[in-house]
Amino acid sequence: MKVGIIGAGFVGATAAFAMAMRGSCSEIVIVDADNAKAKAQASDIEHAVPFSFAMTVRDGDFQDLKGAKVIIISAGVNQKPGETRLQLLERNANIFRDIVPKVVAIESNAVIVVATNPVDILTSLTEQLAGLPEGQVMGSGTTLDTARFRALIGNELGVDPQHVHAYVIGEHGDSEVFAWSSANVAGLSIPSFCKARQVRWNEEIQSQIADNVRKAAYHIIEGKGATYYGIGAVLARISEALIRNHRAVLTVSANIPEFGVALSLPRLVSGKGIDGLIGVQTNDEERAALERSASVLREALSAIS
Repeated sequence: MKVGIIGAGFVGATAAFAMAMRGSCSEIVIVDADNAKAKAQASDIEHAVPFSFAMTVRDGDFQDLKGAKVIIISAGVNQKPGETRLQLLERNANIFRDIVPKVVAIESNAVIVVATNPVDILTSLTEQLAGLPEGQVMGSGTTLDTARFRALIGNELGVDPQHVHAYVIGEHGDSEVFAWSSANVAGLSIPSFCKARQVRWNEEIQSQIADNVRKAAYHIIEGKGATYYGIGAVLARISEALIRNHRAVLTVSANIPEFGVALSLPRLVSGKGIDGLIGVQTNDEERAALERSASVLREALSAIS
């Protein structure tokens, strides 16, 4: 199965490398406006293939996306230190207005995965521009935020994060919502687990975890200029779910008519794309926060629609 990646920057190249190391697909094609950069990234990753899984990694142009099962769009300008994801919007929206029609004209059967920030708004824009069937366009959404959330909870509780079930929903950004009311370990709510294990837990710890997740990207950008390893792994995981029909529950972003914008909720991701909305149990406070998050996104989307 072929995966196309549009954008040979940090995110696109790291996603390609993650796929090569995990054996996510049989072929990767990297496309970029800077042909020399795409070629260099493809060559560099190809030289790592002998140490992982057999596959082809090459550069190409839009025509080479024909036959791809998954097309990832990571093209765009980077987030600057102190800049919110929403402030990136107008700069990256114009790039998508050029790219998306070209992608659909060449391969309308591929599932398009948006990775460029602000990812929720650009996912909404991509759905509008592409005109593809429901479920065939998604954004990486809060998949990385959810992984960070589970990791920090697991670290605090002394539990493997794989056994922590907790979700970050809404915007991949400052208004994201932490669904604490349904978070659990092995079916036990976090307070119940902590009581049984005699682990300290309080609202201050919860607030610190949420704050660390929400500000993680900002801290990383301040330290090294960009985030790419985490999102690279996320894109590899999403691609595998699509290629191998894993029917994985992931907090990808897609349009919700009720909210009038794309945002993240747990969804079933299968070989045909998004195979349904799973949703998550929330309390009244979390539901209100989700509606506020949707309002933030709608306002930004209306500025470019």
